[in-house]
Amino acid sequence: MSPNPSAPALPTATISESNGVRYLHLGTQWVQGAMRIDKPLALELEYVQRMMVWLLLRQGGDLGKGHAVQLGLGSGAITRYCHGKLGMNTTAVELNPSVIDACRTWFHLPPETPRFTVIQQDAANFVADPARAESVQVLCVDLYDREAAAPAIDSVAFYADCRRLLSQEGVMSVNVFGRDSNLAQSIRRIAAAFGREQVRMMEPTREGNAIVMAIKNQPFPDPQLLTARARNIETRFRLPARKWLPMIRSLPR
Repeated sequence: MSPNPSAPALPTATISESNGVRYLHLGTQWVQGAMRIDKPLALELEYVQRMMVWLLLRQGGDLGKGHAVQLGLGSGAITRYCHGKLGMNTTAVELNPSVIDACRTWFHLPPETPRFTVIQQDAANFVADPARAESVQVLCVDLYDREAAAPAIDSVAFYADCRRLLSQEGVMSVNVFGRDSNLAQSIRRIAAAFGREQVRMMEPTREGNAIVMAIKNQPFPDPQLLTARARNIETRFRLPARKWLPMIRSLPR
């Protein structure tokens, strides 16, 4: 495909390090991702840990099964975790080739295999491809430009395509962040695509990252089941899943 001459130039990825942590930037001070250098599979940022809240929406025996897709590679934290820690078939979709190169050079992005693929493509085009319908069990959406002012793609049509991409038992988590973002509006759009009863939100982090989760056609687990699953997740993966439980909210009316 020929490049679009009217499209804005994509920013170059830049790197910084502090106190044993390596950070990814897009030419600004905004952190696009982070990795603790001596623990590359660990999830360093709190909001990235919370992006794994979808684990609560899957049965215990299914946590490492199926196909996980990340829209927006960042520093590759969720990609490394799904592939290296959970052992899932994993696909990362990233538009910016500089980010892909930085992750391969500086952030321990694994080599491509039949179980792991990086696709350089616009996320909206990826999820809209009818050939991919119902091919994904886990979808993590974290799409931001260099200023990180608001989600780069945030429409009902996009979230409807995300739902179509998911298998019948599929689950999704979305990071909503930025000074120009509108959390209530983003939630309404996700709920319009998935249905209100299929969507929950988490309290924002101190930095303002609000994680929204959705489940496709399965009922949302009741509190007792969520508690049991959280214990299992903490035991198996050392993620603070029980701390997530009181942060989960039904959608406001």
